[in-house]
Amino acid sequence: MMHPSIHAKTTPDKAAYIMAATGETVTYKELDERSNQLAHMFRDAGLKYGDSIAIFMDNNARFYEICWAAQRSGLYYTAVSSRLTAGEIAYIAEDCGAKLFFTSTALAPVAAELISGNHLPKVERKFIVGGTLAGYESLEDARAKFPLTPIADEISGIDMLYSSGTTGRPKGVRHELTNTPIDEPGALVGLGMILYAMDNNTIYLSPAPLYHAAPLRWSMSVQKLGGTVIVMEHFDAEESLKLIEKYKATHSQWVPTMFVRMLKMPEDVRKKYDVSSLKVAIHAAAPCPIPVKEQMIEWWGPVIYEYYAGSEGNGFCALNSEEWLAHRGSVGKPLNAIAHICDDEGKELPVGEAGTIYFESDSKFEYHNDPKKTAESRHPEHPTWSTLGDIGKVDEDGYIYLTDRKAFMIISGGVNIYPQEAENLLVMHPKVADVAVIGVPNEDFGEEVKAVVQPVDWADAGPAFEAELLEYCKTQLSAIKCPRSVDFEEELPRHPTGKLYKRLIRDRYWDNRDSKIV
Repeated sequence: MMHPSIHAKTTPDKAAYIMAATGETVTYKELDERSNQLAHMFRDAGLKYGDSIAIFMDNNARFYEICWAAQRSGLYYTAVSSRLTAGEIAYIAEDCGAKLFFTSTALAPVAAELISGNHLPKVERKFIVGGTLAGYESLEDARAKFPLTPIADEISGIDMLYSSGTTGRPKGVRHELTNTPIDEPGALVGLGMILYAMDNNTIYLSPAPLYHAAPLRWSMSVQKLGGTVIVMEHFDAEESLKLIEKYKATHSQWVPTMFVRMLKMPEDVRKKYDVSSLKVAIHAAAPCPIPVKEQMIEWWGPVIYEYYAGSEGNGFCALNSEEWLAHRGSVGKPLNAIAHICDDEGKELPVGEAGTIYFESDSKFEYHNDPKKTAESRHPEHPTWSTLGDIGKVDEDGYIYLTDRKAFMIISGGVNIYPQEAENLLVMHPKVADVAVIGVPNEDFGEEVKAVVQPVDWADAGPAFEAELLEYCKTQLSAIKCPRSVDFEEELPRHPTGKLYKRLIRDRYWDNRDSKIV
């Protein structure tokens, strides 16, 4: 039995989490009581088992209280990126069927636009934390009306998080609710205990946005175990080292861009802080260049752990520093599934040959409101085999190496970006005949977004048109999805059937370098 409600009884004054910038500490007793109040509020608002809420917030002290309230109320909770536009947020809120919507004063400009533009017509009630804003109820005031004790019908809820699809629209990864008690540990807690020696003494530094799957799920797993989470409101390379030293952090999780930022600091700054308390530094979410990982292991010691997995939960591959040094570039062995490498017809390939990676497992998931994408993720002959769409190979020892990305997905600073949304937008510009949006090398972020445009009139090609297109994108898409630059070509390579040979365009920018995981 593992749950904050249990730790509220055994260690009520222990910090469940600490906000790094402000030092605000929320104890297990406070987390338990506030999530109880919100659970009562959910029931009072008419929410029942299987209903949904959406959370559009920065990293703040109320985030976990809302998530744990949903978890103990049998709800789906969808954390929405704080970097999205009002239209993008509205799509997710409607698609997930959110009955309640939560935001914060830190995101007031976009929150206000959601109201002024009537973007959330089907959301029954909207709440804001940290202050007031027209169209929103104060969450703190609403919560205060309800008792501190548990609701009578506690049952486990689960997150439903969104990842973009090949059509460009985000898709919710939905797992069936399991009708289980709230204090069942779950598979991730088991992995944390076995792989990373997580327990009630864990001090976990979380430097990433909580709307991402890994930071949210792992930090909540630490709270199930009774450890303490240190939440960074925003990542800063030197500050993260200060926090490791200050709190004697034992565990942490990163994306490779963060490693790059830390390694680029002057050596005297890097050596200034004591990071010897770290037992486990996990990285995932994006390719890590071999030299970067080598330097991190040299600096921090053999505490660097990597895993490869998706929100779908169909396969979890992992390896430690020693394994990686013996299999450089690998993302590990599958621990909860059997890997199958298949060709385009679904036939299994021998060791060393690259193909689509399928995981054979008992995991059941679907892409919400997208049966076509769900069906495409399954093997044509084996219904228990599913894929994230990644291409890779296995070696003789069973270690997996990724050799390509799903559908030309761009990974910039650990964030997955699908180019289709920007392509769909740019091709509608009256002066654009054709467009390809690709990932090109970026020293800090791994990749950055570039648009290659075929103008209707070649005379338009130039800096002024580039600036016009970049601004055009920013008015309708979140900045992370927008190209940072535009190049022009007189004609893009397309097959007569209409298929764009994006590989031919993309390869020019990588200059024969390995643009995949190495």
